[in-house]
Amino acid sequence: MERTLSIVKPDGVRKNIVGEVIGRFEKAGLQVIALKMAHLSKAEAEGFYAVHSKRPFFGSLTEFMCSGPVVLMALEGPDAIKKVRDMMGATDPAKAAQGTIRKDFADSIESNIVHGSDAPETAGFEIPYFFSALETMRR
Repeated sequence: MERTLSIVKPDGVRKNIVGEVIGRFEKAGLQVIALKMAHLSKAEAEGFYAVHSKRPFFGSLTEFMCSGPVVLMALEGPDAIKKVRDMMGATDPAKAAQGTIRKDFADSIESNIVHGSDAPETAGFEIPYFFSALETMRR
């Protein structure tokens, strides 16, 4: 069993597709083990994306992530990280495979609906960034 973090970004919340995104994950055999909605502050977004702080898109990414509420979820299941990444599709929706979340709903590279952890180490940082041990379902 593996855990991963996924975020429905502000554009996904605005488009009212939170349930669609969660439903796709659940239909793929992933279990939601923690879930909440939040409106990130600039400092929270910058802390979460600190690994990208030297990249040219850091400022616009963190501004976007503060532009409205997000839905944060921890998911669990076999190969959860790869499964979520495959379901999200390429960061650029124009390059994403048919049937992926980004191909179906995203408008651009930056307004791309969802975030997902890219490795076990990343998930190990990201899940506790947003959820305490008391907020995650234990088996």
